[in-house]
Amino acid sequence: MSATQETDRSTTTQPAGQADGADTPDGSQPLDLGQLYGDQPVAPIALKEGPPLNGDAAEMKRVFTEIKRVIVGQDKLIERLLVALIARGHILLEGVPGLAKTLAIKTVAQVVGGSFRRIQFTPDLVPADLVGTRVYNQRSGEFSVELGPVFANLLLADEINRAPAKVQSALLEVMQERQVTIGGVTHPVPDPFLVLATQNPIEQEGTYPLPEAQVDRFMFKTVVGYPSMLDELTIVDRATELPPTLRVLLEPDRLLALQQEADRVSIDTRIRQYAVYLVAATRQPDLFELPQLKRYVSFGASPRASINLILAARALALLRGRTYVLPQDVWELAPDVLRHRVVLSYEALAESVSAEDVVEQMIRKVPMPQVGLPGETESPYQKEKILRANTAAQAEPRKGWRLLRGKKG
Repeated sequence: MSATQETDRSTTTQPAGQADGADTPDGSQPLDLGQLYGDQPVAPIALKEGPPLNGDAAEMKRVFTEIKRVIVGQDKLIERLLVALIARGHILLEGVPGLAKTLAIKTVAQVVGGSFRRIQFTPDLVPADLVGTRVYNQRSGEFSVELGPVFANLLLADEINRAPAKVQSALLEVMQERQVTIGGVTHPVPDPFLVLATQNPIEQEGTYPLPEAQVDRFMFKTVVGYPSMLDELTIVDRATELPPTLRVLLEPDRLLALQQEADRVSIDTRIRQYAVYLVAATRQPDLFELPQLKRYVSFGASPRASINLILAARALALLRGRTYVLPQDVWELAPDVLRHRVVLSYEALAESVSAEDVVEQMIRKVPMPQVGLPGETESPYQKEKILRANTAAQAEPRKGWRLLRGKKG
């Protein structure tokens, strides 16, 4: 492509609602990237009727501090666990052994209160070990239902990838519908209900990949990394002391109230658009100037990812003491929401391209909208070469993008 052609593409865009008759290579109409967001900031959507959101951030800070009495470092992990609790979303933790994944979940369960059950997934489990089964009573001559450990407020599925697919699939109904059907009778699980699962990414012997339908039901897939040397020194020091006695700071009723308050957090229309664009980029990367990624992605994220981005962003805003969502909230949560929903192609596996690499490029490419809310800042990638049609000054109507029409420059 010549320098003249490159300049023409970087400063031209199609006006809203117009097209020059050309389609993208897949037959769809080109996306008008120059009009992704409006020119002027708009006021945030008014809150729904209800009591003011006061004291929630201070309360959650006390919960965070109580958890930190046991867990050293891993602030992002703790925050994601609390966001999942408030947003009614299940979370999958992935990391090598010994990084306190199980301990973090058990600590959160102690501080939150309510009923807690742990299931150690093994290859010999059967679905009835999770959801329950019908039991014949010889004395009465009747069948009775024995409910499984999933009937709890918080369910820890430890090393979930050690059980075969038929056992993992037993969680599909309860994770989505919050109910279990046994012998034709439906039994609702307690409210609130969340599944917190862990898996080991480095062990292959005796493990089974999770079904895609189940992976998509997790709001987050959070990768747990190694602690810093200073944090590890603190961990070693604490290992020689008696563990602290944790206080119960959140009861299930209070957690339900926080979930309802998160539903009332205001979110601007353009932030919703931003979430949709991030998810759409996983399905049609060529529309967002990322044609090189198309051969690496077999299937993109479903609309459930867009919904989870909005729900999680509201919960994160509530945690941080705001009654409105910032674009940074969506941007910060996007990797955890998208990384497990992108199905890579064989070409990506052959070239050692990970889902992390694909998602990172997409997040870098789609710019955040400027809504004009207090505390709003630009993305760290905003000054990079990202969708120049969105950041350049709008002029008179010009030609559409050659890249999206499949023409060679």
